[in-house]
Amino acid sequence: MPYNNAPIEPPQEITGSTALPLARVKKIIAQDEDIAQCSNSASFAIAVATEIFVRYLTEQAHTVVKSERKPRRNIAYKDIANAVSRIDNLEFLSDTVPRTKTYRQYREEKAREAEEKAAPAGAVNGVSGENGASILTMMKNGYQNGVNGVNGSGADGPGRPQSSHSRTHSHPDPIRDIEMSG
Repeated sequence: MPYNNAPIEPPQEITGSTALPLARVKKIIAQDEDIAQCSNSASFAIAVATEIFVRYLTEQAHTVVKSERKPRRNIAYKDIANAVSRIDNLEFLSDTVPRTKTYRQYREEKAREAEEKAAPAGAVNGVSGENGASILTMMKNGYQNGVNGVNGSGADGPGRPQSSHSRTHSHPDPIRDIEMSG
């Protein structure tokens, strides 16, 4: 039996009730220090406006999901975060609904921050290239910045430092290939 995945249409007739509990909306409004009192009609209007906004946000997130290479039936947090980051009307939510990071990305970001704090002038553990570039920077850039006086073409190929040995494998060893002066 197929799933019922048709969206729920907003009601066309006015019933005088909302899907959000009005008492809860009033409690949330009461939490604001700037608002002393709020009438029933104002809290009802806020509840209706909130429903419309939530419907719009989910429609935009669903559009993001449909545009993916492999569309899904369920909307996840990452879909809402992607919708907030892609759609200009939802940009004000960027602080409230940030894009998620994997633990690996978080670790790399923290390591980069720690490296910047600990390393003076781009050096890592006091060891740096002749141009002031750290070993990690050279590893990340793939020797593009010129190391040991080589700017573009070295003995081992373009953009790589000159080394005392030749290698036939495709994975460079940055620690072995960097000639330390010293």
